[in-house]
Amino acid sequence: MAVATVRYLVDDVDAAIAFYCGHLGFHEVMHPAPPFAMLTRGDLRFLLVAPIATDQAGGGSRPMADGTVQAPGGWNRIVLEVDDLDAEVTRLRTAGVPFRADPVTGIGGRQALVQDPAGNLVELFQPIIPEAHESAAGQ
Repeated sequence: MAVATVRYLVDDVDAAIAFYCGHLGFHEVMHPAPPFAMLTRGDLRFLLVAPIATDQAGGGSRPMADGTVQAPGGWNRIVLEVDDLDAEVTRLRTAGVPFRADPVTGIGGRQALVQDPAGNLVELFQPIIPEAHESAAGQ
């Protein structure tokens, strides 16, 4: 299976590394400069970039052509499948991890939205139908 790459903008790369590696099972691959790190989790390559408001910034954090400075947050998110959503929510809340809302049940499963230190979302997803499992995507 091919590796997917996702880039998240964060305010503090070190805090993001601690969050993703400490709470969500990611592994640090490299952190060659303060505003950049690469993590992995399975087939996901996850880039953490701190936006820098100059034209000297790296490509993934430069201001847009109109001068707009990139910023973290919003509603887009990565989705991490979990076996037991209630247990994960309890574990993360006990560790002080903030949630945007309580778990909800949808068509294919149950989900809860966790916030990283910069306010970016991570959806924890527990499938309730076979077709919603990550393993079904490769079939």
